[in-house]
Amino acid sequence: MTDVCTSEPAGAIRAIDKHSVHRICSGQVVLSLATAVKELVENSIDAGATNVEVKLKECGAEQIEVSDNGRGVEEANFEGLALKHHTSKLRDFSDLIHVETFGFRGEALSSLCALSDLSVITCHESSQIGTKLLFDHKGHLVQQSPCPRQQGTTVTLQQLFYTLPVRHKEFQRNIKKEFAKMIHVLQAYCIVSTGVRITCSNQTGQGKRSAVLSTGGSQSMRDNIGAIFGPKQMQSLLPFRQVSPSENIMEEYGLKDGDLPKQLFTLSGFVSTGDHGVGRSASDRQFFFINSRPCDPVKVSKLVNEVYHMYNRHQYPFVALNIAVASDCVDVNVTPDKRQIFLQEEKLLLAILKSSLINMYEAGVNKMSLNYTPTVSSASKEVHLPVEDKAEPAETNQPGTPSPKSTMNLAALKAAFSNQNSALSGSKSSTEKASKSGPSQKTLQCFFKGSVKSPVQPRREAAKGSLGVWAELHGFRNERVSVRENDSERGLAVESQDPQHPVSFKPVVENVTHDSSVSQNLHEDPELQAEARSPVEDSVIIPEAKRARRDDPCFTAERTPDTASSTTDVPVCLQRRTVPLHFCLQALAAGMKRLQQQQRRQAADRLCYRRFRANISPGENQRAEDELRREISKDMFKEMEIIGQFNLGFIITKLNSDIFMIDQHATDEKYNFEMLQQHTVLQGQRLIVPQKLHLTAVSENVLLENVEIFQKNGFEFLIDEDAQVMERVKLVSLPTSRNWTFGPADIEELIFMLSDSPGVMCRPSRVRQMFASRACRKSVMIGTALSVSEMKKLVIHMGEIEHPWNCPHGRPTMRHLANLEIISQG
Repeated sequence: MTDVCTSEPAGAIRAIDKHSVHRICSGQVVLSLATAVKELVENSIDAGATNVEVKLKECGAEQIEVSDNGRGVEEANFEGLALKHHTSKLRDFSDLIHVETFGFRGEALSSLCALSDLSVITCHESSQIGTKLLFDHKGHLVQQSPCPRQQGTTVTLQQLFYTLPVRHKEFQRNIKKEFAKMIHVLQAYCIVSTGVRITCSNQTGQGKRSAVLSTGGSQSMRDNIGAIFGPKQMQSLLPFRQVSPSENIMEEYGLKDGDLPKQLFTLSGFVSTGDHGVGRSASDRQFFFINSRPCDPVKVSKLVNEVYHMYNRHQYPFVALNIAVASDCVDVNVTPDKRQIFLQEEKLLLAILKSSLINMYEAGVNKMSLNYTPTVSSASKEVHLPVEDKAEPAETNQPGTPSPKSTMNLAALKAAFSNQNSALSGSKSSTEKASKSGPSQKTLQCFFKGSVKSPVQPRREAAKGSLGVWAELHGFRNERVSVRENDSERGLAVESQDPQHPVSFKPVVENVTHDSSVSQNLHEDPELQAEARSPVEDSVIIPEAKRARRDDPCFTAERTPDTASSTTDVPVCLQRRTVPLHFCLQALAAGMKRLQQQQRRQAADRLCYRRFRANISPGENQRAEDELRREISKDMFKEMEIIGQFNLGFIITKLNSDIFMIDQHATDEKYNFEMLQQHTVLQGQRLIVPQKLHLTAVSENVLLENVEIFQKNGFEFLIDEDAQVMERVKLVSLPTSRNWTFGPADIEELIFMLSDSPGVMCRPSRVRQMFASRACRKSVMIGTALSVSEMKKLVIHMGEIEHPWNCPHGRPTMRHLANLEIISQG
């Protein structure tokens, strides 16, 4: 009996079932903890609540509860309360233009039902008793029972995202970050919702519920800001004063006076003064509203920060700015979270905003000199080793020039670096001279940029390679190297052109290969004859060429017994014989095709080996670091073979077929820096009187959850969990170290870092600067000769730290030089 297939074709287009559609769309509406809380708070405010309370368990991972004293839900609306696209705000699309409430799509509760277990307790203003409602994942009401409650509504979510296993796992893993983002979103509603008291608390385990933030229901935005961020923040704020745009700014945005609508925008709010020290180290306290709706206007935010940086270059302002505009000039139905909003006459808004901000800062209330000196960030500086002369700019290889890497192999490197005393220093006197005068000014381009003299290739200058560029960046120059090779060994010979800075290693091998096709030129070219007779440049014929000539009837070689037994081959006398040549065009074409295929395969094979493609150049530092991070694991550093030390400053290592250069000072400095970061406990100095910090509730919670990290940084606190919010923590001890002193600003910086990475050991930027200075002084210096064991120790240390690719000051620690397999195939 055979089965009959009655199913539709695999590629047939058919409707997705409604339940799947509901789950798919719900995951797009509610994306995070912040979105879930936002939707519930907006529902409460839309219901006319004057008191909204948000209660979380385990930062929202276990339970979210939002209660209000709003109008409540009528019994007639129980069935449709959590159904998709059921709302009381709209009847048709035209109503969208005039909508003034936060919610209007009827998606929030329906989506939350699909992502969690949702229950509602509500009591309408016309009811005498409340009702508890239970909904399934489709938003259908499954249970209804009476429940005592005052007027208002309570919505409870259990196990948010548990119906989406992958997202739920990620949500649980990053719950601290999710909690911090939710608080930032909730702060925006606390600021703009005048006349509404909003509180938020969190309970961990079976412990006491702790307050996170709270407002007093004031009618003033300024009071709300003070309730959330404390009086210290209020002291540094300017009220926003709107002015008409100036002519210059009008021209900048391409606007004309006659085309402008009158009083289209009304701006209000507060912004930080431009005084240095009153701003923020990041843009973490910037809140923008359009018609009191929190949003993310990218161009407005960018403009505010640009103008502020004209007066305070190194900080970001606190901003709470509300833009009032006619509802028919706004489109809020752009994204599921309604954070992106389209505006008419956006250029006019930007012109008004820019003119108003400049006028505020220039009015004398917060005027400061604009004659500041621009500074270059540490990330963009070229950091050089301590040298006497400025490094020459890096050159680029000219087209047609042979690759410098093709003249180097492992035998040459080992020969060049195997003898520390002779190859690096030459003699005891030269070592003493080098130690007194500091690192000599020589570049590593000597590996590649030299004279390659041979009858075959009379070119005197080889192209500079990436190794030379590396060295020039560190201040070494003024020398050249002749690279001469035969089939058995290859070597490097250095000829310094700077008598004050002798090169610190010697020639090893000085033989040159040549091809038989130009041997007769020795008898015709006097210059080549002189070179052939040179005791340093005796030519040899490679064995492959000898075998080819021996097997080829076109050539005969006459050689005396003395010549054959000589340790050094000399040019031979060749006799030409005429023989008939059989030619076939088809065979030639087939041979050319096979040769082209073989060349393509070889090129593909060479590309497979090229894991490192970045040049040694400041412009490609990031690319080089990405390649090293991708290809080099921590365990590989133990496997690296030490080839030698170059110029008393760089370690040359080999891993499989790859050759690397390591800056001995930079890598030791980074290791010492990370060890100081991890293990140093700063000693604190107690204050005579405990100092109030006036931290926000969120900042207090971050501090209390990471007290051990603050203690390792030398801060000690007096904690009173029963005190009011913003008064629970007092500073009793500050870290000090020699000439370095720290204060509350460093505490705020630590709190900001720990908000993104809770529980991770971190240091304030000024502590990092102190450790970087100490690490530099205790590290191996350039100019120090190292034994193989000492070099091996430095390389192994690179595998014991988290970020081995740069020193604390940004200088690269390691770069790839060459791949021996590519060289041999080339």
